[in-house]
Formats: sequence, C-alpha cells, structure tokens
Amino acid sequence: MIQRRTFLCGLTLGTLAAAPLGIEAQQAEKVVRVGWFWLVAPTSPEVQALYDLFLRGMRDRGWVEGRNMVIEARLAGRQERFPEVAAELVRVGVDVIVAVSPLAVAAAKKATSTVPIVGVSMGDPVRTGLVTSLARPGGNVTGVANLRTALTGKYLELLKEIVPKVTRVAVLANPANLDADDYVREVHQATRSWPAEVKFFNVADSRDFEPIFVEMSKWRPGGLLVIPDTMFWAHRAEVVNLAAKSRLPAVYWSTEYADVGGLVSYAPSLEDMIRRASVFVDKILKGAKPGDLPIEQPTKFELAINMRTAKQLGLTIPPSLRLRADKVIE
Repeated sequence: MIQRRTFLCGLTLGTLAAAPLGIEAQQAEKVVRVGWFWLVAPTSPEVQALYDLFLRGMRDRGWVEGRNMVIEARLAGRQERFPEVAAELVRVGVDVIVAVSPLAVAAAKKATSTVPIVGVSMGDPVRTGLVTSLARPGGNVTGVANLRTALTGKYLELLKEIVPKVTRVAVLANPANLDADDYVREVHQATRSWPAEVKFFNVADSRDFEPIFVEMSKWRPGGLLVIPDTMFWAHRAEVVNLAAKSRLPAVYWSTEYADVGGLVSYAPSLEDMIRRASVFVDKILKGAKPGDLPIEQPTKFELAINMRTAKQLGLTIPPSLRLRADKVIE
C-alpha cells in the first residue's frame, strides 16, 4: 500500500513521493513523522537542492524516507497562510517540525507548545521572543539563527564601497518580518555618520513589488539594500530584475540573489543551516529536548559578486573587494 501525502495549495516536491512501508519494516522499527514547513515551492533547482540536502543529512543519521521516516511537507505559498499550515502539521501528528524562516517558526510555536520545532535561518530568536536564550532556548524551539540584523552595517558598508558617492539609499523591507523594527534601528545606526538619506519602501505582498519599485525610482536613490526576508528570497528573480530595470546597485543577503543576477550578496550559508537542521532533528528523535539544545549561529559567510551586473550598471568593483569575494560570477 502506497502512502500518499497531500500538499496545501496543490504544491508538490519532486522527490517527496512516499515509498511503500511494508508490514515487516513497520514492525522492525518505529516510523517517525517529520514536518517540513516553508513558504516557497520547489520552482527552482536551488529550492529542491536545499530540500534534498536535508534528506541526505537525515539519511546519514539513519532516517530514511519510506523506511522509518515520513516527511509531511507543507508549503504555504503566501506568508498569510503560515498559521493555517502550522496548524495542519500539528493535526497530522508530526514528531518534529522543521520551520524555515522566523515567521514559519513563530506560526509553528503558536500552533503547538509540545511538538518540537527546529528553526532554520531564524533571525534573532531571542529578540523576537522565539526562545529565552541562545544557550538554553527553553520551550519547544531550537535550531539555527542567522542573526542577520547584526550584519546590516556590513551590507551598507559594501554598498558604500561599491558606490562611494551614494547620497540616497533605498531600503526594501517587509513590515511583517519579525525583525522589522530591529532592521530599521540597525539601518539608521549604520548610516548615522553618512552624508546620505535613507528611505524605507515596505512590501508585505509579493504582488506589490513592481509598484513599489516604480515609487522607489521616483525618489531617485543611488543604491538599494534588500532586507533579509523569506518572501523576498522566494521572489528573488523578480526583485533582482526590477533593481536592474531601475539601474540600482543593490546589496542582498543571500548568495542565491547573486546567482540570478544580483550585484552583491553577503550572507551565512543557507546550505550549512539546512544541513545542521538534520542534526537537531536527529537528536530530538533520539530523545533530546529542544529547550536543552543550544541555538547555533552560522560560522560560514559568503561574499558573492556578479561582475556581469556590475558591467551592465557601469560600476567598477574595487580590486580589494573582488579579492575578498568567495564567489565571483563573470
């Protein structure tokens, strides 16, 4: 008998089809249910690759889908659906939830206080109230934080290094982001000594990207900072294309932006965070309490530069910056 899973919004994951579970296999070992909870669908090789990376991490620790593990994947599609999706995972009886993004973690935490939650790329989970402390999270949440708010100054330094005479900086932000207030504070603090004006352009719905960029262009900024946000990442190709259309030098927070034409990105490795998530899940399935597992912080950061985009914008990338880059796209 083949066990099939239903995906919300009609979204499917290419490699997620469940394999048969024989009676003997079920009797031999317990079958666990792992919830996989993200905003985005596998519409790009990058998304599928990240999911496959998690599965490989689980297999390396003895958890094989179709043998002793069932994946309950729920892809929200829109951030407004996070609470509904989280509640669905709780209803189907998962043993642990892997939630990718702060909003996904927050929705899962609101839906359950008992099911363990492994957060991936959680921003600053202490500031946002997801955990009590990094060392002893308490409650049912643990995982990997990216602490990207602390990198805001670095993003702006990169922009200034590329466009030294910038006098106006546009900031693309999502007001629904759990770290939104922190980003506002960090941006203003980082630009306090600049002779530059900063203006925030808020997007809470992916359908508003184009009109926001039209509004942004009227303000005539000399550079753009794209604040870390899962919705922006899901629509990164559109954001990058709109920035190019507006002739805006932009700094992004994920290498995947540079891969699709973004000028510069600086970020902790999402691959590493996904890989670490499998370690947390394995420990929890073997009896560890999430509240006792310290929140991990990223140790690997990647600077990527897209030289083709720089050329199209008529920019000269400083040799010192190019030498520091981990990835240069010619």
